[in-house]
Amino acid sequence: MSAVDTRRLVAKLWNYCDVLRDDGVSTIDYVEQLTFLLFLKMAHERANRKLNPDTALAGVAARWQKLLDSEAQDLEKDYRDTLEHLGKQPGTLGVIFRKAQNKIQDPAKLKRLIVDLIGNENWSSQGVDIKGDAYEELLAKGAEDVKSGAGQYFTPRALIAAMVDCIQPGPNDTIADPACGTGGFLLAAHEYIVEHYGSTLTPEQRTRLASGAISGTELVDGTARLAAMNMLVHGIGRPNGESLIEVKDALAEAPARHPSVVLANPPFGKKSSITVIGEGGRVDKEAISYNRQDFWTTTTNKQLNFVQHIASMLAIPGRAAVVVPDNVLFEGGSGEIVRRRLLKQFDVHTLLRLPTGIFYAGGVKANVLFFDKKEALPGKAWTSTLWVYDFRVGQHFTLKQNPLRREHLDDFVKCYRPGEPRSTRIETERFRSFSYDELIARDKVNLDITWLKDPSLEDADSLLPPEVIAQEIVEDLEAALGEFAAIAEALQQARERSTNS
Repeated sequence: MSAVDTRRLVAKLWNYCDVLRDDGVSTIDYVEQLTFLLFLKMAHERANRKLNPDTALAGVAARWQKLLDSEAQDLEKDYRDTLEHLGKQPGTLGVIFRKAQNKIQDPAKLKRLIVDLIGNENWSSQGVDIKGDAYEELLAKGAEDVKSGAGQYFTPRALIAAMVDCIQPGPNDTIADPACGTGGFLLAAHEYIVEHYGSTLTPEQRTRLASGAISGTELVDGTARLAAMNMLVHGIGRPNGESLIEVKDALAEAPARHPSVVLANPPFGKKSSITVIGEGGRVDKEAISYNRQDFWTTTTNKQLNFVQHIASMLAIPGRAAVVVPDNVLFEGGSGEIVRRRLLKQFDVHTLLRLPTGIFYAGGVKANVLFFDKKEALPGKAWTSTLWVYDFRVGQHFTLKQNPLRREHLDDFVKCYRPGEPRSTRIETERFRSFSYDELIARDKVNLDITWLKDPSLEDADSLLPPEVIAQEIVEDLEAALGEFAAIAEALQQARERSTNS
């Protein structure tokens, strides 16, 4: 099937979202309801196929049939009972249906969604790519709903593809994302391996890839269910098997598994109200705290905590590509401690400075940090040279008019030279190298390094269009408001602790 079929499928399902929006069903709620019903429909198809029916899904399949047969007055109750029952099941079933609720209160509209829009499509006969592409497009549309905040769980797929192309995961790697959102990194890694090794994969490697070599952790139930479903429609995992998406706070405890590859875009935004207690000290009067002896420092900054967590969870040898906000590069105190330790104990070899306008969360200034974990070098630092690629200066993207595409990152990937010795890298206007001694000598080991001048600031003829300037102002204001909200929350918590002490 072609991309036309994918678009037709998405358009068919998405057009109904406008109908339900009038009933107060948000975009992300609609995607969630589609997830529940698509799972039930696919289970029914698998259980009733003529060749090799999946008898383990017979009970789930029967519930789909019951929804099809239900009269309008009984449908809402039958659907609610189905969600409640499946939410108590173990494994993938439980992750997808945990805390599930019916958000479509009009039985007639629910009936149409079940019978006409989903029931009339044979999802199991669609290729994995078609189903997966259609579901990914639905998630992308859901991420556009700014009010729901769903975009914070959706990393631009063009950026993910470039990061995976640089990391080059292989069939013998174990791959993890400790803040997996809707599973974009995990799917891209799987796709890369199938594309580059598909003809040479052994049966054991294929089984391993589909049932445990690729896994993620997600804190939010609703997002975890989307990730689990996203994996399934891409052929990863089993609907009645162990879930490859774990629902928990990744920072709560030291990692039990040590993957060889970590790809992640940890949550940005407000500072966490939870302090993680690291090496060398406790913090009193905190309502909630994590005792992580594997961490280098104690901080409430969740981005710094995720960097420490990823450093801890990586296997030896291991490699990571992590999206981090600017403050991780320059913040003092715990930030400086984390950077010093990272540069010394890991090979921090590449930094990609990202432009604004590529994330659904407004005002985000971010980077991608690439580092490898290797056997310790007593008395020596593992980092010798950090290569910085400035893709921010002079680059302007928007989510709709000028979205980031994979080809925009071709030059970075070319400069990165995946799979080649880093000694073969060559400096360019945007790509420069900095020695370990240079980095350590910088104030607070500040890695927020710039050298390019924005031509729009020097040449009046290069000024951006007014609508782009206006959008950037909006994004900067949103970022500033987010920072003020974080400060206000921290002050409020401090006052409450002082009052209670």
